[in-house]
Amino acid sequence: MSLHIGSITPDFEQDSTHGRIRFHEWLGQSWGILFSHPKDFTPVCTTELGRAANLKQEFEKRGVKMIAVSVDDVESHKRWIGDIEETQSAHLEYPILGDSDRKVARLYDMIHPEANDTLTVRSVFFIDPNKKIRAVITYPASTGRNFQEILRVIDSLQLTDNYKVATPVDWKDGDDVVIVPALQDPAELATRFPKGYRAIRPYLRLTPQPNR
Repeated sequence: MSLHIGSITPDFEQDSTHGRIRFHEWLGQSWGILFSHPKDFTPVCTTELGRAANLKQEFEKRGVKMIAVSVDDVESHKRWIGDIEETQSAHLEYPILGDSDRKVARLYDMIHPEANDTLTVRSVFFIDPNKKIRAVITYPASTGRNFQEILRVIDSLQLTDNYKVATPVDWKDGDDVVIVPALQDPAELATRFPKGYRAIRPYLRLTPQPNR
């Protein structure tokens, strides 16, 4: 199945470390992050799951639910969680989906046979409250994710949903943002951006982050 930005995220029902999960029902009206791991009891995955657990409050304050998936079964996940918590000084409270039948991996095109025909790549799906996929980041199995980048993407998506702005290169929360080119009416510009803006070019206008 080919998924794109703007696609409705595929629904599924699958066992997890928190019991049976119906994905869309579990998401409710929240934002969601679905992130895949190649296999249990592997070193990079162990560090990633621990890091995600330690960032729980950061995801919660953004209204984001986290859920992981690995191709091993739930009993394997439960054994692995002990290692994750001990080695990463973490308390893992989000669910890990069992996917020994590869159902979720196939729905989300997480197995790339040119890389490995049995293990999933490290994909991150950013899902909004309308169940739409808003961004996807995919890494090879050998490269651990940067969770600060994942949080940065969420901040950008939530900001740009609420204001007529985009986020420029290397933007982080609190930096200046770009006014979208489609917004040209001077009265609307003054209302939306009372702190003013700098027009470097007619199409490149920077303004302080409007929700700060």
